[in-house]
Amino acid sequence: MTEKQHKTIEQAKAEGKYIRKIKSFVLREGRLTNGQAVAIEKYWPAMGLEYTKEPINMEEVFGRQAPTTLEIGFGMGKSLVETAAKNPDTNFIGIEVHRPGVGACLMDAGEQDLTNIRVYQHDGVEIMADSIGSQSLDCIQLFFPDPWHKKRHHKRRIMQADFVQSIREHLKIGGVYHMATDWENYAEHMLEIMQNSEGFENLSTTNDYVERPDTRPLTKFEQRGQRLGHGVWDLMFKRVS
Repeated sequence: MTEKQHKTIEQAKAEGKYIRKIKSFVLREGRLTNGQAVAIEKYWPAMGLEYTKEPINMEEVFGRQAPTTLEIGFGMGKSLVETAAKNPDTNFIGIEVHRPGVGACLMDAGEQDLTNIRVYQHDGVEIMADSIGSQSLDCIQLFFPDPWHKKRHHKRRIMQADFVQSIREHLKIGGVYHMATDWENYAEHMLEIMQNSEGFENLSTTNDYVERPDTRPLTKFEQRGQRLGHGVWDLMFKRVS
């Protein structure tokens, strides 16, 4: 970015103008099923969160004080709901831009009468920037983000140096950033960025990847991939400063 561009962006921000940023996702909006639509109507008032430009109050949102995990891009929500069901003493916030995924997640959570899940239907980068308070999270999860595998699209990957510093700001000291991908090139990209990011310690004993922890459920997609010989890479970094 040139100095002139930087000044233009900063000036626009100061004037309250919206700056279009490169998105890490494309809205491939699938059809909302009747069940998903009913679930959104029924459960959104209790479990849905609206985007705000001010940080939410975790205690007010969940009605209690508890460790809080945030997942960015939860897909259809299967692993998020499973993890929340197994950990009732932890609060979970999920972010997903695709409405069918939000509906599916709310349906599963509602059917299990879970009270420790809240969800956003919004851009995760904006939620992190505006709606989540500093040092308010114990864990942040980024599982199987769009790899944007073509080199010319790498700039769209959500894992960038500035994004990692946003992650750092919102984690408590000692909090963990857990990533997973089934694209080896993306895993290498993630590792390189994290190794060059200030304030983190790699929890891998070999200073690269970790074995899948029990806290990340094995998805059907991942099981199928394993049968086909596909790899999955988990990275876990602790905030130390």
